Amino acid sequence: MTIEEFIVDFLSGELSVPVSGDVPSPVLPSFVTVEKTGGRSENKISSATIAVQSWAESRADAADLCAEVEAAMEAIVSEPEISRCALDSSYNYPDLERKKPRYQAVFSITHYL
Repeated sequence: MTIEEFIVDFLSGELSVPVSGDVPSPVLPSFVTVEKTGGRSENKISSATIAVQSWAESRADAADLCAEVEAAMEAIVSEPEISRCALDSSYNYPDLERKKPRYQAVFSITHYL
């Protein structure tokens, strides 16, 4: 299992909206996507930079959903596979192609997957 799959599974159990690695087709009113944007491994300990994007019908709803994601990700360290999860940044990140409100939270995660 990849770190992306692990986070998708974890957030699917924590959030009330669909969570996946890809934008669903057709695009849903609200959903969350998870993407690994970087990482490294040393001495069998891996770290990953993970971008979690919160999509919604309004900017306020996207911001609220992002706050839910941040709260859920704080709890991910209770999983034995995760030793550290730190929020690096969180910001408005509208999808200009689809003209859909979106927020992005970027996390640094140390894991044993």
